[in-house]
Amino acid sequence: MSDTDALARLAAWPRVSLAHLPTRLLPVPRLAERIGCRKLYVKMDAESGFALGGNKVRKLEFELIPERLEGITHLITAGGAQSNHCRLTAAFAARAGLKCVLVTVGPEPESPTGNALLHRLFGAEILTVPEREDRTPAMDVLARRIAAEGGRALIIPIGASTGLGSLGYASAALELLEQLDALDDGADSTLLFGSTSSCGTFAGLLLGLTLAGRADVQLIGVSADAPASEITSATLKLAVDGARLLGTSLGLTPAPLHSMDSQIGAGYGIPTSASIEATDMFGRLAGIVLDPTYTSKAAAGMIEWLERKGVEKGRRVVFLHTGGAPGLLS
Repeated sequence: MSDTDALARLAAWPRVSLAHLPTRLLPVPRLAERIGCRKLYVKMDAESGFALGGNKVRKLEFELIPERLEGITHLITAGGAQSNHCRLTAAFAARAGLKCVLVTVGPEPESPTGNALLHRLFGAEILTVPEREDRTPAMDVLARRIAAEGGRALIIPIGASTGLGSLGYASAALELLEQLDALDDGADSTLLFGSTSSCGTFAGLLLGLTLAGRADVQLIGVSADAPASEITSATLKLAVDGARLLGTSLGLTPAPLHSMDSQIGAGYGIPTSASIEATDMFGRLAGIVLDPTYTSKAAAGMIEWLERKGVEKGRRVVFLHTGGAPGLLS
């Protein structure tokens, strides 16, 4: 049963229009045949349009509304050296005439490539820190420095993974449901795979599916870095935060959620043999470019799941392509 009041509040929530929506739901029959899946689709959020696209733009549409930017002189955020989120935040700042400071894990590259090059192309100031856990404290220090100099900074948490940011993917879940319901493929349920790290994307999907009362879509998040237990708990927490903003709760029966951590390999941003093979497979059989940090590992996780468990009759499979192609060129 859907929560119509919360869905109405979500539809009316203020947002800034950045993405080209809806993104395509693309059938990939040659890839499906190769991995033994009769009904396989790719949700192409890589084609969301703004500043070379990707999933983070949907979250930034809710984080960067004009009301939140009144009096703001700087945007501050953080991520890896090849962060898609940093790329999109820097691009927004350039368009809006704001200064942008990005805190990334060092060292500073001698010749920036990929997203690191784009961060600089969009005019961002880069501050490098030694470890991932140093990023959030560094953002707080930067904000205080900017305030002392007469400016005012808005800190956007890593990945825009907040309750507010999750509303972007609650809306995306509704967009996807409309596309799924329009398919004439005989399927009555869906497995939805994608990459997860800071968890805002899957929290939003979980929230949107739950508000719509759609337990026929099962979410499988493939971790890029953290253990599955941490991914699940962080996803649930952010989804609860998003639900609270909409004046509701997840209730006792949220949409089905499963987290995988079998594709982390040697760590964040380090390809595995399975992810390299998945990148090659998507390119040769679907003309789709994956990135080495997130989507290649998510694709490898999907292939692992399907090879191990198969797909029940009447189920389709959807891969959420969250973008990140510049990272492949790093």
